[in-house]
Order: sequence, then C-alpha cells, then structure tokens
Amino acid sequence: KLLFLTQYYPWIHVTNILCFCFPQMSANDCQDPPEYWTIHGLWPDKGEECNRTWHFNVTEIKDLLSDMRHDWPDVLHSSLNRTQFWKHEWEKHGTCAATLQVLNSQKKYFGKALELYQRIDLNSCLLKAGIKPSSSYYQMPAIKEALTTFYGVTPKIQCLPPEEGEKAQTIGQIEFCFTKELQLRNCTTLKGESDPMQAALKLGTEELSVCSDTLPTYYPSQVQ
Repeated sequence: KLLFLTQYYPWIHVTNILCFCFPQMSANDCQDPPEYWTIHGLWPDKGEECNRTWHFNVTEIKDLLSDMRHDWPDVLHSSLNRTQFWKHEWEKHGTCAATLQVLNSQKKYFGKALELYQRIDLNSCLLKAGIKPSSSYYQMPAIKEALTTFYGVTPKIQCLPPEEGEKAQTIGQIEFCFTKELQLRNCTTLKGESDPMQAALKLGTEELSVCSDTLPTYYPSQVQ
C-alpha cells in the first residue's frame, strides 16, 4: 500500500574522518562522502512477495549509472565493489516493490527511485529554507515546518542521539511516504497500516530514531 523513499546524509555515516579508505584502495581512490542528501532506498511497506532468487544485474541499469553514482552513491564499499549497496537494495527491497507494475524490473525500480528523488529535490528545499550544513544548531520544529510547508505533507525525520556529554541530536535520514500510485502522503500511521519506522529499521540503521522536537539539532558540515 505504501512506499518509502528514504534519503540520508552520508556524512554522518563516516564520522570524524575527512577521507575514507579501504585496504584495497589506492590513495587516489580515497574520497570524501557527499555533502548532500542521497538515496538510501525505495522501500515497500510489506515484503511478503519478495523473490530472493531475482539477483541484481548491473547491466540492466547501465543507462542509469551516471545518475546512480551521484544520487545513490555507495559510501560504504570500495570502488572495486561499489555496486554492493544497489545489490542489497534490489534483493532486499526492490524484489518486494516489483509486485507493482511500475516497479517490476530492475531498470524500472531504480529509475523510478531516481525520478522520485529528483522530484522531491530535498537538497534545494532545505537550502531555500536556509537550512544547510553548519556548526550552529537548528531547532527540529523549524525543520519540520519548512519541509511540511514546501511539500504539503509531513515526512519522517530521523536523527542520531546525542553522543555522551553532548546535547544535540544529529539529523541523518528523511523519509518521504508515497501511495502505490506514487503520490506523496503524510508519513503517519493509519489503522491497519505498517509503521514506516519499521521499514527504516530494516536497513541496519538501528541507531537512528525519530528526532526529538526539544533537542537542538546538528546538521554537520565537512568544513568546521
């Protein structure tokens, strides 16, 4: 019944380092994570009809690779295995979403996720509202109001809790909810529907939780 386009801020997932490298990477392959919101996944609310034997094949999305590398980058694997994130998303979530005709192939699934991401244009929305990476703190109600005013619906915003001795939560993930007709809707739970939060927890982001309205909110920048 529902789809969740989840975007995350890669910088918080590579904390306290300005360059992430792997043993098999050369110095030239070392890179900073993007300082903009990228796609985490397009997740259906139910996964009973998944086909775990429908394996990811990057050649099926070869026409999308330029946009994929920018809008849906893999910041956790080396360049030798940079499609691993997409493989995970397709085999865990895409094969479930494929019960919808509009998403019933790898090219359709990834292509539609890119289309929705570009339609949402979260990075531009935040900038227009004056919300950008900073060493200063934001108030979560102001962020919520900016998003709700811009989109006409309420997304779900998730944060990392304050580190020990700190007072601020760190914004890390924003989830937009869509009907199966791919129309935006509020990310609120109606009777008989799955809680979108459960979908968020499926991807191993256990530390993220719905942001507090009372804690100051940190939106980190690479340049401090």
